[in-house]
Amino acid sequence: MKLLSSLRSLVLGALLVLTAASPVARAQVAPEFVSLQPGTNGEVALKLTAPAKSVFRVEQSADLTTWSSLFSAASVGTNPFTDGGAPFTGSRFYRALAVEPTTVLTGDHLPTADGDVVIHPINHATLVLGWQDKLIYVDPVGGVGRFTGIGKADLVLVTHNHSDHLDASTILAIRRTNAVVLAPAVVQVSLPASLKTNTTAMTNGAVVSVLGLTVDAVPAYNLTSAYHPKGSGNGYLLTIGGRRIYIGGDTEDIPEMRALQDIDVAFIPMNLPFTMTIPKAVSAVRQFRPKVVYPYHFSESNTQQFKTQVGTDLGIEVRLRKWY
Repeated sequence: MKLLSSLRSLVLGALLVLTAASPVARAQVAPEFVSLQPGTNGEVALKLTAPAKSVFRVEQSADLTTWSSLFSAASVGTNPFTDGGAPFTGSRFYRALAVEPTTVLTGDHLPTADGDVVIHPINHATLVLGWQDKLIYVDPVGGVGRFTGIGKADLVLVTHNHSDHLDASTILAIRRTNAVVLAPAVVQVSLPASLKTNTTAMTNGAVVSVLGLTVDAVPAYNLTSAYHPKGSGNGYLLTIGGRRIYIGGDTEDIPEMRALQDIDVAFIPMNLPFTMTIPKAVSAVRQFRPKVVYPYHFSESNTQQFKTQVGTDLGIEVRLRKWY
């Protein structure tokens, strides 16, 4: 990934311009901040302009020396973004950088000891994670059209066998020929022969090392209904560059989830009758305290209510993204 060297930075209440223009940068229009608005809840609303369809990345720093990525996006001209992590930091500087090539995966960035993980929501329970030029697809369904512009999967994770999580034809369309598929046994046995050979069945508690990362299959089941019996499905805990990412799958607020520790990012489902209520999801999240939580698989649930009830007192950042 090449970063053009014309930078624009913002500090709360003031505009700071850093100039390091190269001939390449002068030939293109760099992204530029047009507004910054601190909210009463401590979050910061940013708005920047960049040529349509160009790709930019926003980074933050506490001291103008060490920078970490917040997010990247394909520009639509004027681009709003809310920094939900601002309430949990002191000083906060921002800079925007143009990115080449423009075909990279975009989304929220999670810095790790071995490169950023890029988090790209697709729809409902489907998402793509990018790391070190590898792509990890989670519960890919809905046909290849949903993934236009995104490269082929190196790793596919399937949580269980319901149709909003498992679609063999979509997996066949989006995977590389040698892509690894990890799934519960009930999924593995149902796959066509062309997928079975590359699929590893994982039971709750199993651990697999693949592509330089570790995947733990963790329980995901219902306590109050029979939609998801214990042992039939998986959640997944990914360890990437020292960071721990929890993908809940379809689960209620089970004891195994509440016992999780040191989670950097958590994807939490919350729609009835298949997963859990907003109060149950809030209670579980406030107990195991992930640093960042994404409500997903939420259907008509009120995600703003979830965010409000999680609060900011425990340092948990709730990110509301477009899933539908």
